[in-house]
Amino acid sequence: MSDARDGAPEEAVDSDPAADGGHDPSAPSTHTVRLELVDEPGQLLAALQPIADNGGNLLSIYHERGNKTPRGRIPVEVDFEATPERFEGIVEALRAEGITVMQAGTERYAEEITLVLFGHLIDTDLSDTLSRIEASASASVADVSLAAPQGTEEVSSARLRLEARSGETSEAIAAVREIAEEKELRVVAPLAGVEA
Repeated sequence: MSDARDGAPEEAVDSDPAADGGHDPSAPSTHTVRLELVDEPGQLLAALQPIADNGGNLLSIYHERGNKTPRGRIPVEVDFEATPERFEGIVEALRAEGITVMQAGTERYAEEITLVLFGHLIDTDLSDTLSRIEASASASVADVSLAAPQGTEEVSSARLRLEARSGETSEAIAAVREIAEEKELRVVAPLAGVEA
């Protein structure tokens, strides 16, 4: 009696991903991106275009119109199918279009940092400061609390809660310090790499 596998090359039996319940890494799979969009007509369509242009197959869109981010933008979650290579191209294309990508697949902002900025925050355009922190791609602004006890014309302070990618806390703090220095603001940041 001979085995049914006799005469067949061993790799032919083992190379079928479905044979052992495995997954073909080049096959399309479901991906999720969380975006932050400006509340203006056409922004959702502009965010979906790079996904379609780069081979993504849209599955669902969750548009949180009534829920705004700390910067007054609208969070949108998009699920789509794409191969791993196309997924990377889609994320790059979204960022190239100036769309804020809050989360892409398993890429999450895993570390929280709380900073305090002091100075003429209103006069130096707080919205611009927050936008530039977001554009640094090392961190996302999760929460902002502004205090201006003497009015907007005087020195004010803002507590920022940032979410940084795992291992990129130092880069996020450095980006904030660079922006603050340019705008003549002071930064109080946690000490990096120090155990409490």
